[in-house]
Amino acid sequence: MGILLDRLAKKKLLVSDGAWGTMLQAQGLSGGDIPEEWNASHPDAVRSVAEAYDKAGCDIVLSCTFGGSSAKLEKCGLGDRVAELNEKGARLSLQGAPNAVVAASVGPTGEFLEPVGDLTEAQMEAIFSQQIAAIFKAGVKALCIETMSSLEEAACAIRAAKKLNKSADVICTMTFQTGATGYMTMMGVSCEQAAKGLTAAGADIVGANCGNGPEQMIAITREMRKHTNKPILIHANAGMPQLVDGKTVFKQTPADMASKVKDLVAAGASIVGGCCGTTPAHIAAIKVEIDKLRK
Repeated sequence: MGILLDRLAKKKLLVSDGAWGTMLQAQGLSGGDIPEEWNASHPDAVRSVAEAYDKAGCDIVLSCTFGGSSAKLEKCGLGDRVAELNEKGARLSLQGAPNAVVAASVGPTGEFLEPVGDLTEAQMEAIFSQQIAAIFKAGVKALCIETMSSLEEAACAIRAAKKLNKSADVICTMTFQTGATGYMTMMGVSCEQAAKGLTAAGADIVGANCGNGPEQMIAITREMRKHTNKPILIHANAGMPQLVDGKTVFKQTPADMASKVKDLVAAGASIVGGCCGTTPAHIAAIKVEIDKLRK
């Protein structure tokens, strides 16, 4: 049992952090900026996000390393800075959130495995290994592999993490969309398949993030809970996205999101945080409800 599972065993329910992109955009991150590059050029801004979530009472804080794979960074001309930017991002969260467990963020590569794409599983795993090795070098003891749509790609990331550090706690979450046949990822993975597949791949904690507000996440959590005995983490958006004056906005208030915490936990979630549109205020409101349920 690693540091994160140990905290979960002691506290029974945990509070995770909220959106990073939303917070960095408020500090000037533009659509043309590379968030991971800010780990080097704007370290105080990045560290302040971790600090804000730490002050909100989070048990888990992520990092500004979501798009830190070589597959992503090479497209931005930063392919030679994978180790630097990931290690710096992880260290900034460790510095900013001393009271939380830092579970560094690892997102999808944007590439596809054979036969849909060109990468073999060995190549995909090597891409993740490069990124995750830099994260572990910083001293992080947990990972949050998130926003996955392919079980095979998720499994590559989980394997890479476990080979590099067997004692690290690995979270893996997928992103679902609703359709005629229920909730599925972009690659056609159902909630049942995700729960079973991520568990079989060796994830210590499974779950869902992004794509849905807390109302939809209740149904997703309930379905995943039927098919795994692993703890479930849920990072919901602040409601479903709405287009206002050409901009995507998320309108749920902290009170709106907090009102769904009891139902999420009843559905099977052990860890609740937020994704797009959520802020430390949302997380602080969620923590109030989690604290009630712990009693």
